[in-house]
Amino acid sequence: MSAIKSIKGFADMFPPESDAFTHMEKTARSVFFRCGYVELRTPLLERTELFCRSIGTETDVVQKEMYTFHDRKDRSLTLRPEATAGVMRAYLEAGRHTREPGSKLFTCGPMFRYERPQKGRMRQFHQINCECIGAKGPHTDAEIIVMLMSFLQELGIRDLELHLNSLGCPQCRPAYRALLHDYLKSLDVSALCEDCRRRMETNPLRVLDCKVPTCREHTERAPKITDHLCPECGEHFDVVRRLLHGAGIVPTPDHRLVRGLDYYCRTTFEVVSGGIGAQSSVAGGGRYDGLIRQLGGPDLPGIGFACGMERLALLLPPLETARPDFHIVVMEAAALEAAFLLAASLRDRGFSGDMCHSGGGFKSQMRQADKSGARNCLILGPEEMASGTVVVKDMDSGRQTTVRRDEAAALLRDRGQAERRCC
Repeated sequence: MSAIKSIKGFADMFPPESDAFTHMEKTARSVFFRCGYVELRTPLLERTELFCRSIGTETDVVQKEMYTFHDRKDRSLTLRPEATAGVMRAYLEAGRHTREPGSKLFTCGPMFRYERPQKGRMRQFHQINCECIGAKGPHTDAEIIVMLMSFLQELGIRDLELHLNSLGCPQCRPAYRALLHDYLKSLDVSALCEDCRRRMETNPLRVLDCKVPTCREHTERAPKITDHLCPECGEHFDVVRRLLHGAGIVPTPDHRLVRGLDYYCRTTFEVVSGGIGAQSSVAGGGRYDGLIRQLGGPDLPGIGFACGMERLALLLPPLETARPDFHIVVMEAAALEAAFLLAASLRDRGFSGDMCHSGGGFKSQMRQADKSGARNCLILGPEEMASGTVVVKDMDSGRQTTVRRDEAAALLRDRGQAERRCC
């Protein structure tokens, strides 16, 4: 019988990859908490209608990339392709808009899109998301961008570039959309890709975002939306840029930055890196003031971002691997029970470590101890069993000390403190 293998685009994750993800999540919780954010956990599965209404039926995500199926009651369900829609649904369903003037929420977890697997992006991929609901001023936009950049800096990621744009509002964007549509119609449309020819009619702003070189070349002289903002949107955008400059962040204007989802308005942003190939975006987001109303809630503003964890992992500096405090080796089977009890006692005192459950000879167990990376190897042989002692071997220096088993914890603590002082 042949072995069952994983699905294409769905990857298993062992250390050190899983350690990197844990590190990113821990850092995110620390940074976001300082800015007043709390963690929300939403289901992986939502009603398909949620994403059609929020993301937009003309987007590539809805048309081409969602994992959608019907359940036994013939309900159309979808594995979440992004987090914001689910957060908004949870926010409304819980009635938080009736109890608090604003909410700051973040989520971590897997998303699903039927895309071509590539470096830094699988069909099951992971995101860290932040959503700030209820505040519409430019100070909120600047705050969430500064928080994002602080998070990336605390991860040790450098050489990043912040791209910034404004998509206007329902008052000024229709006029720009018509202007852009006329410009695109004046081009030799046969030079555009099939998707762009379709988007010209359904969502012309997405043509600007196309990555096909010929399309980008033909749209190089397209009108810029920032030249056609209404006075209110123009002032909003100016304040955001001024605040970012004041915080030491110099954004790069990017008129092509329209994002891939229909719910964005005004401020949009992306953080890009040159260190992961053509797919350079590691984080991005923007303002979505009409989204909550679109989902049946009140007319509340919002802004958020998402970080692709797989892409961030490609940029992380090497992580210092945590070392176990001990690894217990036994020289005879009769010592296994004593080893078990010693391990349990040390763990109760806050130490980390393991014992050789699989047995094997002494040399084999010592190789296991060395492979574990433990700071100390605890050895139980016939003499130690008879005397109630244990040999504690420092795996870095090779120095061995024999102590009573109830004194082992104190010795491990002393060695740990000495090591920290040296560092």
